[in-house]
Parts: sequence; structure tokens; C-alpha cells
Amino acid sequence: MEQKVCLIGKGTVGSSLLKLLIEKRKEIKDKFGIAYKFVAIFEFDGALIDEEGLDIEQIDQMGVNFRNSKSWKLGIKILDHITQLDLDIIVETTPTNPETGEPALSTIVGALSNNINVVASNKGPFYLQYQKIKDLAQENGCQVRYEGTVASCVPILSMREALVGNTITGIRAILNGTCNYILSRMSAEGVQFDVALKEAQELGYAEADPTLDIEGYDAAGKLVILANELLGWSKTIKDVQIKGITNITAHSIDLAKTEGYVIKHLAITENDKLVVEPRLVEINNPLNISGTLNVIELQTKHAGPIILMGRGAGGFEAASAVLNDMINISLNY
Repeated sequence: MEQKVCLIGKGTVGSSLLKLLIEKRKEIKDKFGIAYKFVAIFEFDGALIDEEGLDIEQIDQMGVNFRNSKSWKLGIKILDHITQLDLDIIVETTPTNPETGEPALSTIVGALSNNINVVASNKGPFYLQYQKIKDLAQENGCQVRYEGTVASCVPILSMREALVGNTITGIRAILNGTCNYILSRMSAEGVQFDVALKEAQELGYAEADPTLDIEGYDAAGKLVILANELLGWSKTIKDVQIKGITNITAHSIDLAKTEGYVIKHLAITENDKLVVEPRLVEINNPLNISGTLNVIELQTKHAGPIILMGRGAGGFEAASAVLNDMINISLNY
């Protein structure tokens, strides 16, 4: 089975996906009978296009100089060519625009409107227009998968299918590695917030502008996707009660310790509401994880709590989730 693919965004995740496919191409063909042909790779200023199939090994070797390829076409946009490429799957890996979800939202809508399946690691469109995207996919008989939008390689969205014989009733999670790193450092070493944030930035765990992380918006967006997918809700980020970690002090962390607690930045569903805020967590609670890890605790009706934990960010981590989604789409094509 040959599947024609268009990649949108050759950044960290997109480039990691190409490397992963080069490594696993033979295994995927032998095990699943699937061959992925990349016919286009779009960036903000143009695209690599070859309807006979791009040489992704050569493109990978070119690194940031991929625009020197003979397949590079300056200034063209995906929505102008979406009907000309005879695509099976569009893979959207561009950075998140938290205000509008663009241009990824328009790309996803355009793909689904033209009966093209979608895989995305960009969470913005899904916490802003989840229901619109799902309805459009259903109307056009398309598949849309987005495992990488929440906790990267941690297969949390897949739990809906894995627990189809059970009922998921609630969610408690740590969904932002930057916040967890900062609070872990403050708790372990007694450092002040500003010092821990600077460390996180120097180590690459936090952006130069860390607002979306430390003010809770990143975790809020992920919680929306989780609640909509696993609990069947229809929420947007506007429905989340959000509080960040900027007011947490070393003193408040020390006070919590004396009572046997730590302070964690939790994303929670409770009383039909979505809440992201610092909460006290018992020291021996499974949610008390350190560093940049993500952890999600699902409350279930028939099996109690089920906990998944892992690295919630990183190029290859997200790329593995994207590839998993691609394979699942192809197997259900």
C-alpha cells in the first residue's frame, strides 16, 4: 500500500519524523505493507515538491539547507496546491498559534474538506476548534489523529480505544514539563522561582518567552483536548479556569513540605469543570514526579486509577506519536 504524504513544517518535529521514517521504512513495509511517499514538504516561504516522491534521505542530509534542493519552489502555499497533489495524508507539525490556531487550522480544515486524512502535533486548532474539526472529518469520511498534541509520545489519547470496555470518569495530570521542572527544583533545592526559570531556559526546557508555560495556557490547551477526547466533552480553552505558577515562593513550598505535601501544577477535571492551577499533592502520590516528565492519572469506573507517565516533549518523542498516527490511519484506510 503506497500512501502519498504532505508534511507541513520542517522544524524539530517534522525533521525528526523524516529521520524516524528513514530508520523504520523497511520495518513498516515488512510489518504493515505500507510505503510512505512524501510528495511535498511545505515551509512558511515555499515547498519541496515532487509528485514522483521526494528523496527524504537527501533532504535529511541537507539539514537547514534543504531550500537548495532542485525540488524547492519559492512562495507557494499548501492551500493553493492541496487539490493538485493527490494526497492520502497531510501531517501538520508547525508551531502552535495560541490565539487563532492559524495557519494550521486552515490547513486542517482545507485537508478535511478535500477528503484528505490529517495527522497533527499542533495543539492550537484542537483546543480552539475541536468540535468543528471532528464534525468536518466525520462529514467527509476522513480520519484525523493528534496523539502528539498532548503528551508527545505518551499514548494518552489512545486510551479511549484501549478502555472502550470501561468508563473514564476524570483526569488529573501534569502536562507541562517547564512548570514541573521549575517546581521540582524549588522543592529539591529551595531555589527561588526566578532562578529555577532561568535554569530551565538555559537547559532548553523553557522558551525565551515562557508565558504560555508558566501562566498555565499550554497545560490548559492540552487538558481541553484530553477532556474532549476521553470524556466526550466539547470545550475550548476559554472554558478552563487557569492559574500559573509565578506566585509560588520557596517559602510556600517549605510550608507544604512540613505537612507532607509538594506543590504541583495540575490539570484537572472536576465537577464538570476544567481547572489548571497549583495544588497540594501528597509526597508519596504518583503525581509527585520530578523534572520535565508528564504524568496523567485517569479515574475509571471499573478499574480505579490508571496512570501513564513519560517524556511529554521532544522532537523524536513527538515524531514517534505522529508516525504511530500515520500507521493507524493507513491500516484503517
